[in-house]
Formats: sequence, structure tokens, C-alpha cells
Amino acid sequence: MDFSNIWCWLIPALVGLICGILGYLIGKGSNTTVDNSADLKLWQDKNAKLKADLDACNGKLTAASTIAAAATVAAVAPAIVVEKDVPFDAAAAKAVFGKTIKQDDLKVVEGIGPKISEMFNNSGITTWKALSETAVARCQEVLDGGGDRYKIHNPASWPMQAKMAYEGKWAELSKWQDEHDHGKL
Repeated sequence: MDFSNIWCWLIPALVGLICGILGYLIGKGSNTTVDNSADLKLWQDKNAKLKADLDACNGKLTAASTIAAAATVAAVAPAIVVEKDVPFDAAAAKAVFGKTIKQDDLKVVEGIGPKISEMFNNSGITTWKALSETAVARCQEVLDGGGDRYKIHNPASWPMQAKMAYEGKWAELSKWQDEHDHGKL
């Protein structure tokens, strides 16, 4: 039996076996599982704290808005005064405008003509006081009810002008109308 031939096979087999065992041991030793549970817990705690802070801020905001609303109501409540009807002075109106003005004639308001005045009267807005208390959006609704031909009109200043007429501020109304282009702001 020739043993020299066996060593040719045995030495590489032993070297391969030793390399395999060493590779396994080195690979197993460097493969450590990363434990992120501590970091996860830290971030969960921070998240919970931030949520608590957010809830506290929202609570303060709600409380502040409630207090502000109550303060606004309290501030406005004393300012509410029962208005007395302002007497109409035709002579003062005529002196300023140079023509006879009829009481509650909506055509005094720059931008309102006979047709628009009729539309407002049909909508229940028949006085300067009523027009002065009407929202601009409601004025626009009345105009929209008349069709496309009334889209050119802008009622933004009409309640303000009507208030001046109702309060008898004829000089102020005339000055405002002179300074603005056909009642436009």
C-alpha cells in the first residue's frame, strides 16, 4: 500500500475541515443581534411626552378662545344700545344734494336705480335702515335674482351709504359719493 497517495488526499481534506470549522466559529462570533429595544422605548416615551404637551396646548387654546369669546360678548354687550329712529330732515338733504330727497328712497344710494330699488323693495328691504343692516352677500343675492344684467353692479358700499342716509349724514354721504367712482370702493 502506498501511503504517499493518501497524504495527497488527507492533507487537503484536513485543511478544508479546519478552515470550515474556523469559518463557522468566526462567523458565529461576529454575528451579534442588535437590540434596539432601549432606543425604541426612549422614542416611545418622547412621543408620549410630545402628545401630552400637544394636548395641554390644545386645552389652553380652547380655554383661551372660550375666554376671548366671553370677553368679546362682555365687551359688545354694553355697547348694544337701543337705537331710536333718526328723524328725516328733507331740508338738510335738499341743501346738500340740491334736489328733493324722499324719505327711504333707496335711489339716494349711489349704484341703485329704479329697477334695483324695486328689486330690494320686493325682497322686503324698503328703508335706508333695513338696507344698512343688510349684509353685502344678501344684497348680492337680490341682484342675482334679477338675472345677468345686474352682474355689473357691486353692492359692497350700499349698506354703508344707506346708513349715512338713515343717520342724516348728508354731507358725509355726498362727499363719499363724490370721492368714489359710482359707488365703487
